[in-house]
Amino acid sequence: MASSIAPSFQTSLVSSFFGERNGICISSIPMKCVGFPRKTVECKESRIGKQPIQIPSNVTLTLKGQNLKVKGPLGELSLTYPQEVKVDGEDSGILRVKKALETKRANQMHGLFRTLTDNMVVGVSKGFEKKLQLVGIGYRATVEGKDLVLNLGFSHPVRMAIPEGLKVKVEESTRITVIGYDKSAIGQFAASIRKWRPPEPYKGKGVRYADEVVRRKEGKAGKKK
Repeated sequence: MASSIAPSFQTSLVSSFFGERNGICISSIPMKCVGFPRKTVECKESRIGKQPIQIPSNVTLTLKGQNLKVKGPLGELSLTYPQEVKVDGEDSGILRVKKALETKRANQMHGLFRTLTDNMVVGVSKGFEKKLQLVGIGYRATVEGKDLVLNLGFSHPVRMAIPEGLKVKVEESTRITVIGYDKSAIGQFAASIRKWRPPEPYKGKGVRYADEVVRRKEGKAGKKK
């Protein structure tokens, strides 16, 4: 039966058949599996992750396992680290975030959580701010108690509650400054303000960041005579 024939014998039959038909002598060579050795790839250390973090004298750290609490004159923040990274504190006021594993994800988490840790330290000691600007006729902003009221050309004013831990200042009714110690909360609230009226590309009207560059488009040209 065909199933009981060995693979080498089948190869010799096929080679002899085609050799006799075409007048060519074909020699059968037994096939072997060729394997390639695998090389272990070592992940490079993140350039951002390996930088040390300076701890000011007015900031205290509390580390319990993978949880870190940072307390300063402006407030208190906490962060939970994944198992891929670990935190080491030194007596000289320097904090280092290191990799606990040699994997691709650990290399990615290394730089990310070093940046998050540095933002916590800077936030509770110095604070952050984000500035926005209103561009448009009749666009105005005011602070009423714990609410930010925006007039952005709608049929009604937009009222936004200011999150706890943040302060909002309005200058000349068109310049908004969001101040706080949590950088992520500041960015989130500033983005929610901008979302109500993003800057349009033709006249540039809307809510934009102070350092934002709005790419303008040319409008439709008049009818040529």
